[in-house]
Amino acid sequence: MPKPVLGPRRRTNPLIWCVAIICAVITVAVIIVVPQMSITQSQLDTIFFDQSGLISIQISIILLARNDNHRAIANFHSTTFNLLFSGRTIACLTAAPFEIPGESDVAAELQSEVLSGELRQGIAVVEVTGTTRTRWSAGIISRVILRLSLDFELRLPINGSPVYPHCTTKAE
Repeated sequence: MPKPVLGPRRRTNPLIWCVAIICAVITVAVIIVVPQMSITQSQLDTIFFDQSGLISIQISIILLARNDNHRAIANFHSTTFNLLFSGRTIACLTAAPFEIPGESDVAAELQSEVLSGELRQGIAVVEVTGTTRTRWSAGIISRVILRLSLDFELRLPINGSPVYPHCTTKAE
């Protein structure tokens, strides 16, 4: 049986390999130094019960936007967070676009009031969901746009003690 005849072996152009390696390095750099937002502290400030069974709660949340890349300026825009209590949206918090220089961070305090809900074992459970978009430039990359999402459940004690959750955005 005769062997099939194959044409001459083709080799990948070295220029294609160089471009592929540069793209891989840029991709790894982008993954490592993505700007982030995180909840650094949350607290149930006040809680009132009335005779009809409604609960009025005031919550404080401190968000920290961080840019760990010393060569890039990060711009955050389209930032929206929803607070849910007992499965219902109680507040929609938005932030105006802002900029963070390299290797720095910006903290913002958010406050919201809840009109009704229930407590379980002396803890108010509040879900924080939302997204933000970040645009930044690093070195030869002129502009990288990423969408960051946050989905976290805060368990706030009714005695007003601050909680320090480990809650950070994830790149999509």
